Amino acid sequence: MIDQEFKNQAVPVQLTRDSRFCFDCHPGVSCFTDCCRKINIMLTPYDIIRMKNRLDISSDEFLAVYTEPRILEKTGLPVPTMRLLDDEKQSCPFVRDEEGCLIYSDRPSACRYYPIGMATRSHVEETGDDFFFMINEDRCKGHQEEKEWTVGEWRMDQGVDKQDMFNEGWTELVVRKKSFGMTMDMTEKSRKLFFMVCYNIDGFRRFVFESDFLKVHTISEDIVEKIKKDEIALLQFGFDWLRALLFQLDPEGRFTPKEGRKVTAD
Repeated sequence: MIDQEFKNQAVPVQLTRDSRFCFDCHPGVSCFTDCCRKINIMLTPYDIIRMKNRLDISSDEFLAVYTEPRILEKTGLPVPTMRLLDDEKQSCPFVRDEEGCLIYSDRPSACRYYPIGMATRSHVEETGDDFFFMINEDRCKGHQEEKEWTVGEWRMDQGVDKQDMFNEGWTELVVRKKSFGMTMDMTEKSRKLFFMVCYNIDGFRRFVFESDFLKVHTISEDIVEKIKKDEIALLQFGFDWLRALLFQLDPEGRFTPKEGRKVTAD
């Protein structure tokens, strides 16, 4: 989502994974790092895990220092966005004029996608097809470069498919809440639980292992061991718990982690 002073045009042409386009971004491009200024970067759960581990800080500290809370349109769900620097350019805190992104290998999903956009998950589920489109901005000169890609090659190069896989449970929650719209009211407690589980993995770990959570819910020893050792497994477990809590909680309060979901980063 780009500041309105910049024209952001999404060409209404469907692209597939085999569609070809020219694009490249490097220090030699005249607009290098311009796309890292005056931008609204919504962070996903896996983004935060990657970045807080890269900085060697807790998720509590990362959220407090580097993010601002927003409400996601049409869902009422709280989401963290990158807190920009209070400078003339309103820069991402991790960008430098010469070096570019200081955490490039662990950059957010929104940065990895650019300049390819993807239709919402609800569209994909309705049609059965991936729907991609090109994002063109007046300030971006990367489109004038000669390097050619297919959409699939670009996504693989940028690591987008991996990001999407680990965020899948979160995406399901957002899409499901969006389908209910604002008619499905959430209590303040539910919003706080959603935020903690999705974005504060260290806070969720304390909630699971330092409260009565494991006494209230019957969780297999294998799963308990997995989520104790692997924060990606803990994150996926949290998505399943939220799904049960918010959308399909049975009268006895039981839930079962989704079968077949990949729960580790290996």
